[in-house]
Order: sequence, then structure tokens, then C-alpha cells
Amino acid sequence: MSLAERVARGVKASLIARVVYIATNSALLIVLTRYLLEPGEYGQLYFALSVLGIALLFSALGIPKATARYVTEYVETDERQIPYLIERSLLVLLVLSGLVALVLAGSRGFIAGLLGEPGLEPFLLIGAVHVAAKSLQTYVKTLFQGFNRVTYSALVSATNGVARLVLATVFVLAGYGALGALAGYVAAYVLSSLLGLGILYAKFYRRYERAAEPEAGLLRRLLEYSIPTAATRAGVVLDSRVDSLLLGVLAGPVSVGFYTVARQIADVCIVPAQSLGYTITPALGEQKAADQSARGARLYERSLENVLLLYIPAGVGLVLVAEPAIRYVFTEDYLGAVPVVQLFSLFILVRAIHKITGSGLDYLGLARIRAIARTTTALGNVGLNVLLIPEYGAVGAGLATVTTYTLYTAVNVYYIHREFSLRLGFLAKRVAHIIAVTSVMAGGVVLALPYVTGLATLAGAILLGGVVWAVLVVLSGLLDPAEIRTFLG
Repeated sequence: MSLAERVARGVKASLIARVVYIATNSALLIVLTRYLLEPGEYGQLYFALSVLGIALLFSALGIPKATARYVTEYVETDERQIPYLIERSLLVLLVLSGLVALVLAGSRGFIAGLLGEPGLEPFLLIGAVHVAAKSLQTYVKTLFQGFNRVTYSALVSATNGVARLVLATVFVLAGYGALGALAGYVAAYVLSSLLGLGILYAKFYRRYERAAEPEAGLLRRLLEYSIPTAATRAGVVLDSRVDSLLLGVLAGPVSVGFYTVARQIADVCIVPAQSLGYTITPALGEQKAADQSARGARLYERSLENVLLLYIPAGVGLVLVAEPAIRYVFTEDYLGAVPVVQLFSLFILVRAIHKITGSGLDYLGLARIRAIARTTTALGNVGLNVLLIPEYGAVGAGLATVTTYTLYTAVNVYYIHREFSLRLGFLAKRVAHIIAVTSVMAGGVVLALPYVTGLATLAGAILLGGVVWAVLVVLSGLLDPAEIRTFLG
């Protein structure tokens, strides 16, 4: 199978699964915010999840990514080491996640008191299981990526999304409120991680013949490489969780609820870039290792062009429709999220670029560089959150996230350019064309906004913008319909 075919196949599988996952997650978001939970209850749920997210940092460290990196290497050099690699990495992960879960459960009262939210205690008890199960799910999904079998990662993600929608809704309707929603999340992670472990055993672990003994220093190298990837992961956790945690402490659960709604809208928008990045980043490492830098550069450039073609218009459109979207989808109780959603339009664009860039550094052997950048900007994010949240609440948290994530992504792109010598002039011309198309599309949406009075007319305004964009990108030559048909075929 050629590189293009493999990338297309991986992107399609990942995209389908992520569409399922995001569709179910979006449905759950609307069910919880619009019908089942008040803003304060919803904020309390995600306040608890932000604490659990920090615990997840210690339960997995960089083991999943480091294991995937060596899987990619040993598939090419010595497949007989793979069973040993899986055994040792999984054992380390189980020990770490088990210890963290026990500590979390045992210290739940102290943590809740320290954060000034005694109601968190039962959330943290259930959350101990969440930490262990999500660590396992992350491990198996990352290993499937290392094996270049993202279809299995996609299956695990889709299973988690469907199970979470059903179980969380059932538990809330049973009268357990936000705590029931968390229990549904936990049960879904347990089911999907068990599915992933079963696939890992049946399709990979049993497949490879075992060497007489493990290669000398195998575990040591795995642990050593996990250190920079763990640092990167720490930056991810700080960026994605500490803002909600600080909001809960400094501004209260309602602000957490507003911020979470905006962040989850951003998560929905990022699906296509996630799917593309999940597939191409290992391929970048392969092309560099095979001394095919020019081919790797063209792959990255085309991916970046497609991301910009989609996300520059999407970001502008989100700014324009944020207020009616929040009003008619989530009700007026959540209008406080509007300025955060508008601010996150830039975050969505920057994050989309990072999705096709960041992990590529790991596969290029630049995990240390990425870790330094991630840790530095994550610490900056913490500082900005502390500075801005007391004055600006959820908007301050959003501003801190956008600023630091933009700096981090810029560093990532710089190192990709250093490795592959990208055609900056070509990319600049493409961006200029995309901005011109976006301007016309935005004009159409602005003309339609005064007629938006509900969900149907809101959908109509968004559809109008999408149609104008589609026509213009085809007429301008930015998008070739034949390529889309070939990809989907």
C-alpha cells in the first residue's frame, strides 16, 4: 500500500470514529446543559474532571507515547522484541495508574478541602477508577497508532463515545445528577479500554514471534524516552485542565460551566484536523528516516494547506454565529459563554495547525524540544490564568489559553520547517487566497444573521456560509472535487 493510500485510509477511519465520538459527545453536552444539569452542576462535573486530568498525568506519564515510538522502530528492525515491549510497558502503566488511583481515593477529603469544594469528595472517589481506565485507553490507542493501525484506535474512541452518551444519560435520569454523569464517563472508559486491550492481545501481541530474551536495556530506553514525552504530556494537562481548575477555585463552578461549553465547541470543530494529524505524524517520521525529506515536506505542506482552507473560514464563521448558537442551542442560561466561544475561534485555528504538527516532532526524534516548549508555555498559561481569571473570569482563562498555545504551536512549526525546508512563499500565497474566500463567505453570513430567530434559521445561516465557501474554493482552484471523490472512494 502506498503512502498516499495509507494516509487516506487512516484519515477516513479516524475521521469516521471521531465524527461518531464528537456526535455522541455533542449530544451529551446538549442533553446535560439544556435539559438535565444547571450551569453550576455542569461546572462542578468539569471542575472534578479537571482535578482528575491532573491525576492522569502521573498515572501514565509518557509511557504510551514512548512505547508507540519503539513499536514503530521495532516493526522495522526486530519484530521479536515487540512482545517484550508490550509486556514491560503495560506492567509499568498498570503499576503507575494503580498507585495514583489509590492515592486519589485515599486523599479525596484532603484534596476537596484544599480546593475549597467539599462536594468534590464523592467525585474523586469514583474518579479513581476513571484515572486507571482512561490511562489504559490512552495506552492502547497510542500503541495502535504506533503500529499504523489507526482503525483500531478509531474503534476504541467510537465505542467510548457511544457508551458515554448512553450511560451518563441513564445515570443522570436515575437521579444521581452530576455524580451520575461522571459514573457514566467512568463506565464508558472501562468498556472501551477493555475492548482495546482485547484487540491489542488478539491482533498484535499474539502475532509476533518472541525473541529468546529481551534486548539489553529495553526497559531503560523506554523509561528514558518517556521522560520528555511525559514533560510534553504535563504541558498538555496544564493547558487543558489547569484553566478549569483555577476557574473553579477563583471564580466558581458557573464560570467553569461557561468555559467548558466553549472548550467543547472547540473540540467539535477540531475533529478533521485531529484525524489528519493522527495519521500523518507517524508518516513524517517514516519519510525522514527513509531520507525522503522532500516527500515529507510536500505531505506536511498539503496537510497544512487543507487545514487552513477549512479552519480560517470556520473560525471567522464561529465569531459571527456564537451568540445565536449559544442562545438557541444551550439556552440563555449559558450566554456568558459567548465571548469565550468567540475568543476560541483563534484557538481552534491554532490548535488545528498543531494537530498536524506536534506529534510529528516525537516521531522525528525531537520529543525533548517539544517537551521544553510545551512545559514553558504551559507554565506561562498557569501564570496568565492566575493573573487574568480574578478580573475577567472565563474570558481571562480563554485569553491565557489562546496566547500560550499560539506560542507553543509556532515553535512546533518552526522545527518542522527546520527539518523539511517548507516552501514559505507558496504557503503565504495560499493563505492570501483563503482569506479572500473567507471575506466573501463572512459577508454572506452577516447578511443572514438578522433573520436568525431559532435553530432552523441558525442552521440556514450556517449552511449559507458553507455553500458560499464550497463554491468559492472550487471556483478558485483551492480545492479539487476530483481529489475529494478519490479520497472518499
